[in-house]
Amino acid sequence: MIDKAKSIDLLNKAVADELQAVHQYMYFHFHLDDQGFAPLADLFKRVAIQEMGHVEKLAERILFLKGDVTMALAGPVERITDPAGMLEKAAQLEEGSAHDYNLAAVECGANADAASRQVFEQLVTDEEGHYDLFDKQLDNIRRFGPNYLALQSFSAEPPEEEA
Repeated sequence: MIDKAKSIDLLNKAVADELQAVHQYMYFHFHLDDQGFAPLADLFKRVAIQEMGHVEKLAERILFLKGDVTMALAGPVERITDPAGMLEKAAQLEEGSAHDYNLAAVECGANADAASRQVFEQLVTDEEGHYDLFDKQLDNIRRFGPNYLALQSFSAEPPEEEA
């Protein structure tokens, strides 16, 4: 028989991780946009929106199990403004989440909660994809150095002049 409290606890821990990522990535988005790195800023914004979708999936499952969504953050937003540092932090967050969600999937399976297990398995796939996106950008910065970031600043369209 399923232990709903155990599944709800695992799902709420994942909600906290996902909300942490949303806050962190939007912080990065704002700073990268301000620095003129539009493509990289947009990457963080897109991933933050995907993470919001994860929160919604997790919340729906928690509510189905008759639990309450805690909406807590896993920790404070780190004030990193260097693009390479941002990508390193993001890759670290995604790798950690994929690891934790793998363990949660196994635990839900052992708890006879196949539906929550499937939610976690899908999250693992998504987080690994996010890790890959951030890791590739970080590799490009390492390979091409400041030139890669300079190209990022030129790929944005100039702002339109006010009439």
